[in-house]
Amino acid sequence: MALNDDLKASVQSILGTSFKERDGQKIPTSADVSLTDGAVKLDAAFLYADLAGSGLIAKQCPWDTTAKIIRAYLDCATRIIRARGGEIRSFDGDRVMGVFIGDAKRSNAVKSALQIQWATRHVIEPEATSRFNSVKNNEVKIRQACGVDVGMSRAVRAGIRNNNDLIWIGRPPSFAAKLSDVREYPYCTFISADVYNRLSDETKYSSGTDMWEKRSKNFAGVPETCYRSSYWWEPK
Repeated sequence: MALNDDLKASVQSILGTSFKERDGQKIPTSADVSLTDGAVKLDAAFLYADLAGSGLIAKQCPWDTTAKIIRAYLDCATRIIRARGGEIRSFDGDRVMGVFIGDAKRSNAVKSALQIQWATRHVIEPEATSRFNSVKNNEVKIRQACGVDVGMSRAVRAGIRNNNDLIWIGRPPSFAAKLSDVREYPYCTFISADVYNRLSDETKYSSGTDMWEKRSKNFAGVPETCYRSSYWWEPK
């Protein structure tokens, strides 16, 4: 079959799919979801952690220095997400997505985000500055942002046999990803109103002071209430 015929047949098959949706009791992996027609419905918090300005870092630093900085960031983010009960479900360049479920999913995701900010500011940036002249001499600033949203989403598999992965359908992963793209340093953690309204006190207040500022961001053509914070949280 010619490639164009193969493409037409594949699109017709995919667009004609009737998904077999089921409620998720755990965060699914690719192996848990049928490539043909599987869909898992999940109430979860989504955290996107995104290293800011990696293109500028690559422009000013040797490739291996850039690679080490990106690896260090993703390593710290992954370790923190896992330590707070989240599961990693996507790497995309210099960005990672964590998924959290359970009663404390909002607070666990937000605590992870604040700890990723601590690691970036207090571990990665000073260590990179002390080690690499290209970072120090060019005054490279290592920054990042995290976005968190919560709600019902669906996980389905996309791609072809032996070349596929989960994709997440719904507002929460999309809005979390958009929030992680915001650059308003020193504000580096951005959360939706649905997350903020049910945070634990320890992730909402610091010594009685609200750590979050109310803002508004456009998403899918409409303004959405969100909150930003310049705080960080040292992991213990």
